[in-house]
Amino acid sequence: MEAFLVSTGAVLLGEIGDKTMLLALVLATRFRKPAAVIAGIFVATLFNHALAGLVGGWLRAVIPAGYLPWLVAASFIAVGLWTLVPDKLDEDEAKPRGNGGAFLVTVVAFFLAEMGDKTQIVTTLLAARFDSLPAVVAGTTTGMLLADVPVVFIGMALAAKLPMKAIRITAATLFIALGVTTVIFRHSLGA
Repeated sequence: MEAFLVSTGAVLLGEIGDKTMLLALVLATRFRKPAAVIAGIFVATLFNHALAGLVGGWLRAVIPAGYLPWLVAASFIAVGLWTLVPDKLDEDEAKPRGNGGAFLVTVVAFFLAEMGDKTQIVTTLLAARFDSLPAVVAGTTTGMLLADVPVVFIGMALAAKLPMKAIRITAATLFIALGVTTVIFRHSLGA
């Protein structure tokens, strides 16, 4: 039980203000299908954190620590620039026909967003600390849901009031700022 509770608390605290909270907000406003977005967050987190517990040590050995901040910064800037490009699909095509589109997009987006994220690293460390990988993964997944599910519902409430262009520009600005901040912070450390 300790592994579950510690894992839940660590990820809940670590997730507050994280980029995946922004992602939950954007997906909720984009698809307006909270059940599909929440299910996607659950599945992506479960798989991502299970992998983190199993192969986290291997990833740290493969990717030199000096390169990771640069890769993260470049990814943030790329996502920010990509976010500025509006969808070119017709309105009917842009809306998923069922929950499958919103679910699949959320699974892929959350899985990728969690790669190398602090909650994935915390999951790796917790899995090394506690003997019960299932308790750690259940706890970290619960912490992620406790942090992000309210954001999905906030996004739903805001979707009717905020224009998508403003949301897209705000999200792009935040991602680019995260990337630039990562580069500046990395440079200030002299590495």
